[in-house]
Amino acid sequence: MKTTDAVEHFKGKSKLAKALGINPASVSQWGDDVPELRAFQIERLTAGKLKATVLRLPNVTPAA
Repeated sequence: MKTTDAVEHFKGKSKLAKALGINPASVSQWGDDVPELRAFQIERLTAGKLKATVLRLPNVTPAA
């Protein structure tokens, strides 16, 4: 989930932060993508209007 999409949905960083129960400065530190656990929280708060995306690492075969 992109931070800009979440901020736009909640009509501002302060309102997004309030909905999450966190400090607005925390939202400012997110960068382009919402942290994964916050994204799931936002997905629930928006009843699925915004969807969390799970970043998957490529399959790596362990060294022998």
